[in-house]
Amino acid sequence: MSGNGTRDRNGAGARNGAGDRNGAGARGRSRSGGEGAARTRTDVRAGVRRASAFLARRSLKAHRRAWGAVFTATTAAAALIGAFALVVGSLLLAQPPVERYAGADAVVAADQRVTYTAKPWGSEPKTTTAYLPERVRLDRSVVARAASARGVAEAVADDSVPVTVAGRAGGGAGTSSGTGTSSGAGAGGVFAVGRSWAAAALTPYRLTDGHAPRTAGEVVIDGALAAATGSGTGAHVTLQFDGAPRPYTVSGIAGTDRRGGSPAVFLTEHHLAALAGHPGTVDAIGVLAEDGVSTDALRASLDKALPDRARGDREVRVLTGAERGQAGYPDALGARNELLPLLASITGTVFMVALLVIATTISQAVHQRSGELALLRAVGATPRQLRSAVGREVSRVAGAAAVLGAVGAVPLGLLMRSLLTTDPLPLPVPVWLPLAATVAAGALVALAARPVAVLAARAVTGLRPAAALGAAGAPEPGEPGRARTVAGAVLALAGVSAAGAATAQGGQAAAVAASGAATSLIIAVALLGPWIARGATRVLGTPLRRAGGVSGFLADRSAAAHHRRLGAAITPIVLVVAFVCVQLTAGSTLERAADRQAAAALRADLVVTGQAAGLPAGAARAVREAPGVRAAMGVLRSGVVLAHREMGEPKLDRFPVLGVTADQLAGTLDPHITAGDPADLTGRATVAVGEDRASDLDVGIGDSVELRLGDGTEVRLRVVALYERALGLGEFMLPREALAGHVPVPRDQRILVRSADGGAAAAVRRALAPYPGVRVRPATADDVRIAPPSSDQDNAMIVIGVGVIGGFALLAVVSTLSLITVGRRPEFRLLRMVGAGRRQVRRMLVLETGMVVVAGLAIGTLVAVVPLLAFAVSVTGSLPYLPPVRYGALALAVTVAAGAGALWPGWSGGGRSVLGRRT
Repeated sequence: MSGNGTRDRNGAGARNGAGDRNGAGARGRSRSGGEGAARTRTDVRAGVRRASAFLARRSLKAHRRAWGAVFTATTAAAALIGAFALVVGSLLLAQPPVERYAGADAVVAADQRVTYTAKPWGSEPKTTTAYLPERVRLDRSVVARAASARGVAEAVADDSVPVTVAGRAGGGAGTSSGTGTSSGAGAGGVFAVGRSWAAAALTPYRLTDGHAPRTAGEVVIDGALAAATGSGTGAHVTLQFDGAPRPYTVSGIAGTDRRGGSPAVFLTEHHLAALAGHPGTVDAIGVLAEDGVSTDALRASLDKALPDRARGDREVRVLTGAERGQAGYPDALGARNELLPLLASITGTVFMVALLVIATTISQAVHQRSGELALLRAVGATPRQLRSAVGREVSRVAGAAAVLGAVGAVPLGLLMRSLLTTDPLPLPVPVWLPLAATVAAGALVALAARPVAVLAARAVTGLRPAAALGAAGAPEPGEPGRARTVAGAVLALAGVSAAGAATAQGGQAAAVAASGAATSLIIAVALLGPWIARGATRVLGTPLRRAGGVSGFLADRSAAAHHRRLGAAITPIVLVVAFVCVQLTAGSTLERAADRQAAAALRADLVVTGQAAGLPAGAARAVREAPGVRAAMGVLRSGVVLAHREMGEPKLDRFPVLGVTADQLAGTLDPHITAGDPADLTGRATVAVGEDRASDLDVGIGDSVELRLGDGTEVRLRVVALYERALGLGEFMLPREALAGHVPVPRDQRILVRSADGGAAAAVRRALAPYPGVRVRPATADDVRIAPPSSDQDNAMIVIGVGVIGGFALLAVVSTLSLITVGRRPEFRLLRMVGAGRRQVRRMLVLETGMVVVAGLAIGTLVAVVPLLAFAVSVTGSLPYLPPVRYGALALAVTVAAGAGALWPGWSGGGRSVLGRRT
């Protein structure tokens, strides 16, 4: 038994030992097998990467001309996106310059913002904010409150009044300020700003000669004004405030290290308050801190000492640092807020155009290699290798283009910034902004390029090798995919629907709807390009064959066989034509309608103008009393804010308005009254409303309209008249006395004069002789238009919107057509081999280019006409208008760009052996 036990133990031990060894071996083989599989997968991935890199390098060399066109378009796109990012960023950071209060440690001013809260449909209440167009003043009692704050050395009430300096009394030494002309009524003068001597420390000004003014008859003038008038200490100067000119004695000369701003005249504080005409209020309060008091401590102390509200619902603000400039230029941020949405809209269009151009050029470049990719797939290249190879190619091209475009974005952005910057609102460029804008643009372009290329190649890379072998020699598919067709049809329908909606709206809502319609239609054209090309071929093919003979036949057949290629060629032309037409026509249509209405409204034959600050109060009365004058009306300009809802959303819109005199209105201005009586436009509680605006507000004669005047004062005005010519004269017209107390200086900007017999000019000039700097000239429509025909900002936006973006779109035309022509070299060689002459092939290419240009111009114009027609009918009641010269220039630019893109590659470089003069 013992033996058996031994054998059992030995057998069990043997079996256990063998089992242990077998298990250990199996586990070892499992580990080694897993490691081998991991190494195999790693080797496979490395092999794929090496194969993809090899294919990408060879393809870049073999197709360098095609990728060159892609590189050009992508570089321009990156530069354009980066430039707009720089400008938008600079505008967001912009603050008015600190000039008037550079010497103050803090400035106390009233809040220039107004808010409106409303509950949109099916949403929570929303609040919108707008800036008031006129300065909001503070109660004079706030000065004492500010002076009592801890850490304040002095609080200075600061007011200003416009003044014209005519020169030394008796000398009549005017200056060449540009305001006096041969037709002027009085001698030329220098425009200046009158301030109290106590406020001189806020800039700061310091005496360089003489002493501070002590009486109402003494003034201190700054060095620039002393040099302009030739006046020194002890001399006499003639100053005109809001009345007859009178002499003053120069008690001193002041100097400052600050540059910019108007010349200054300093008076005693009491005399300035009397001239300003608002003794209970002040423009702002400059605060000088005690030694050792920090800015943060001063702000905290003022916030604690000052009231929360001043003059009704106006908040009191404490401004320090760069914010102090807001007190000197109260409307600068309002202008910024009006410019931002416009620039943001253009930036959005730029983004859409850039991505569309990138997608078009990359897709065309990849599509032209479909046969090559199919052949690679047929001989064993995996879908992953092909996708990786195409992605690597595009990433290399787009990466280099993004870097170069980012570099070019900086000078382009700085140029655009220089067009938009103004004295009240200079656009800053901190060091980090160009870097951030260019990096963002470059990254966006580089990241967007690869997915576009992979999607463009998916039709070939997804084929099986056997199917790919047949696709390598298959003709180009003439129709886009179902998803692309459906998307294009939906966008086209959406664009037409948006245009239809614009006809039922007005103002900004119509403009937004029309813009959305144009964008939808442009993208729809890009998606439906092959279908559009098919239609263009059917329409233009017959004339092409008849006019071109053999070359025309070849051009027609080539276009009919390659609808996708023809659609890709037409798309950038449609883009540039539609975009430029919309941008130019919308402004031209509004300007033309406003010009016509203003010209029809004008009844005056003479106009009196003066300095930028306006005409003295007595000027209108003096003109009215001149012999031969039938009517004379001073025109006061200001602005109002209307709170309303637009599609359920709360809106605050600023409108410029005219202040008129009812008893002189009929003789000088005809707004074409459709209801009510303009003679009732008197007092402080009446208003005349444009007919379309009254319809939007659902008000009529006798109803009330709630407005905020320029300084934020809420008023309820009774509608006494409705008029038709609102585009020329503004949406609202108020009595002059209703506006006079709510503007910084209640001075007329113009005096409209109606002569009894047309010969009152000489009498008017004699009546205005005591007033320096005024001019009398024939009246024009621009004198009564609510907005100038063309401002510097409008011109800048035209240059940016049309020049920059239109130039980029033209470059896209050149790049796309060059890319297509380079890809057609095998086709040209085949035509030469079967007997076509060089001249015939060249003529064929010219005729095809002509077909592309004609089709692009026609379709682009149609795409623009649809939203423009809706916009023009809803806003102006007329047809869209674009000066023929501008459209001719656009057509010429498109033709030249298309010719350069399509024809030049056929005569140069790689195409020389096919279309050049020598073989």
